[in-house]
Amino acid sequence: MLNFDLLTTDPDSHARRGTLTLNHGPVQTPIFMPVGTYGTVKGVMPRSLEEMGAQIILGNTFHLWMRPGLDVMASFGGLHGFERWNKPILTDSGGFQVWSLGAMRKISEEGVKFASPVNGDKLFLTPEVSMQIQTVLNSDIVMQFDECTPYDTHGHITTEAEARTSMELSLRWAARCKTEFEKLENPNALFGIVQGGMFENLREESLAALVEMDFPGYAIG
Repeated sequence: MLNFDLLTTDPDSHARRGTLTLNHGPVQTPIFMPVGTYGTVKGVMPRSLEEMGAQIILGNTFHLWMRPGLDVMASFGGLHGFERWNKPILTDSGGFQVWSLGAMRKISEEGVKFASPVNGDKLFLTPEVSMQIQTVLNSDIVMQFDECTPYDTHGHITTEAEARTSMELSLRWAARCKTEFEKLENPNALFGIVQGGMFENLREESLAALVEMDFPGYAIG
């Protein structure tokens, strides 16, 4: 579930304030989101986060898949039970983490093959698997699996043609994510991610294609 109520706008800019209502409660926007990569915000207890006014926290799909793993997450009924946090949670898709593995991973149309940084096991992360993991985590905002378009790779600046190839792959993955998300009957909100590198025309094209797919929300990759 996702509902956004626009409360006010700034006539001199594009700034706006609103309320984002998710399955685990409301979030006032804009908002600072503490990062709990491994299912905990380092050095801060959930009660302290609430006292600080935190309304939503972020979890990392890739790292939670590696450790403690989906069996543990499922035994707690998802990430909220594991963290003892009853407010909204956003999880990323794992796309950036597998991209950052560099030579340890191989990207194809189907997904990404890579060696686990934990034990070296060969793994395969696809749009469908990302949706399955995030469904077990039961995060309020689920991110589509995307390819992160680099700007500079070992001194090579990404060309528009290369950025387009990457963007179009992310769009095909977005469609697969949406199909799997709906198949799983996940009651939360799936966000599409705008790609296109440093090229404004590609970003506009990416956004238009995602809007056509009709996601509840959109992120900027």
